[in-house]
Amino acid sequence: MLIQKSGLPQESDIVLCNVTKIQFNSVLVQLNEYDKQGMIHISEISPGRIRNLRDFVEEGKMIVCKVLRVDTQRGHIDLSLRRVSEAQRRAKVNWLKQEQLAEKIIEFVAKETKTDKNTIIGTILSKIKDQYDSIYPAFKGFVEGEISIETLGLDEKINKKLEEIIRQRIKPQEVEIKGDLKLESYSQNGVELIKHALESAEKTSDKLEIIYEGGGKYRMIVKANEYKEAEDILKKAYTTAISYIEKSDGLGEFLRIE
Repeated sequence: MLIQKSGLPQESDIVLCNVTKIQFNSVLVQLNEYDKQGMIHISEISPGRIRNLRDFVEEGKMIVCKVLRVDTQRGHIDLSLRRVSEAQRRAKVNWLKQEQLAEKIIEFVAKETKTDKNTIIGTILSKIKDQYDSIYPAFKGFVEGEISIETLGLDEKINKKLEEIIRQRIKPQEVEIKGDLKLESYSQNGVELIKHALESAEKTSDKLEIIYEGGGKYRMIVKANEYKEAEDILKKAYTTAISYIEKSDGLGEFLRIE
């Protein structure tokens, strides 16, 4: 399922590996994305003294490594396990899960359309290789409107089923931003004025939620596909509310929560 990259990885790349052999002072691995062999010296397994490598790695298990050195002439690849941060490890594992999801989608579509799974994969990879490193980003690009389903190069029957399943299982990225709006009014009908100010803000977008926090403070929450879109919605909402209350001799202020 993973696109097999040609050549060799670059230094500092984060790569997925399978442990193939544990030796006295090193570990041999297979780089999944490059179909190449690599080596991890015992000093790059974990900080501190290591008595037994098998306490840290196990043959047949997948690990996430960092590329330290690449000998282009000999094809030797030196890797490190201990220099991979937890954030880098999580990101790479998440990437793998996404690719596995894409593969499950293709398997289901292949079964439903009575088409060979490998034929679908091969066609998609040949069409997206110049734009995407793997299949999941292409599926996500379709969901977010970056590409059309026809870009994947499949026939109409497969495209229709693939589009249906992709939209079911992959949702557009959603970001959330928030801030606190404070409204005050000393008019006799101040409660009604604040209520109308909030209603005017709510009407600006269906992606806005307003929650009463107490003491004249209201939490404004926006969920959208992109930060710019979310920021624009939030700004329009709080400026609408503040403008309304100020026209009625009230006070309003907004504090963005990062």
